[in-house]
Amino acid sequence: MKAQRRRHDSSFKARVALEALKGIKTIQQIAKEYEVHPTQVAVWKTTLQERLGQVFGQPSGNEGSGDFEQERAELHAKIGQLTVEVDFLRKKSKQLGL
Repeated sequence: MKAQRRRHDSSFKARVALEALKGIKTIQQIAKEYEVHPTQVAVWKTTLQERLGQVFGQPSGNEGSGDFEQERAELHAKIGQLTVEVDFLRKKSKQLGL
């Protein structure tokens, strides 16, 4: 029966690749520590080096801009509604002498 391949999440890959990129330990030491093949560590390191420029290339504010603006509009509408309700209740409480 075949052994099932291990799957690593992206945060694990990033952590291993970053450690390899720092160069404090050798790729062999890192591979032994994290129990992965040295070739895989080298591939993750290369991938990190190639894509590192993309992290700072695009402004992160544009990605969720539409959601932010929609939520902001909803919150402003809610503030307006609550302000009207508070004014109404103040007026009625004065009329009732409360």
